[in-house]
Amino acid sequence: MPQEPTPALARRAVSPLDHRLEAVTGHDIDTLWAYRDLGVLDEAHAHLVDQQRKLATAQTGVTFYLRLLNRLSSGEFDVDDALFVRIDRTVDQLEDATSARDVAAQEVLAALEPIEAAAAASARKTKPLSTDDQAALLAIAGGAKLYEHLLTGRMSVTAASGSRIPHAKLRRLEDAGLVVRDTDHPAHAGQPVALTDAGRAALFASRRMPTIRAPKVPVRAGTSPSTPAQRR
Repeated sequence: MPQEPTPALARRAVSPLDHRLEAVTGHDIDTLWAYRDLGVLDEAHAHLVDQQRKLATAQTGVTFYLRLLNRLSSGEFDVDDALFVRIDRTVDQLEDATSARDVAAQEVLAALEPIEAAAAASARKTKPLSTDDQAALLAIAGGAKLYEHLLTGRMSVTAASGSRIPHAKLRRLEDAGLVVRDTDHPAHAGQPVALTDAGRAALFASRRMPTIRAPKVPVRAGTSPSTPAQRR
């Protein structure tokens, strides 16, 4: 009888709660994982993404044993006692994997529901960042330093990506409480600049897409969108 397959490297598993994470954040799961690795998420969102990763791993186990069970029952193997033993063992493993997946899902919900509630409460109060501010915060999130030119005295921020941020913009972001400088270092040697918790939250919120869009009013044939409907 052929040997049982072993789990292979595959694409990220899709978990049952992915759509809710994507709806409340406005980003797909792969982007959220990338932001987590960059360190641009606030504590609540970072914890949520960590729990979602555990759920995705648990979902991979469920998917694997489902596929194995399907293979064992496909007619590929001789129907004998050995097959029945393998099927019973796979069912037990599937049950264990499902239980682990359900526990992981509850952990995701515990992290997700407060974020959903907060997003609903603050949706009308959040002032979005400008495109330039978003770009600046993203650049700073990847690592940046403020330098003072020894001869001219001019100051500017150089990000690890190579992009430069004007000193005036840095001051404005500092005044808004979105970034902070490490003033223990002299400016001519480079002062590290980092996002504050408020900066990470603002960046994340500003890149969130609306989860509810206003419905479009259908336009009758022969009329323009601004033409009021005629009563009969």
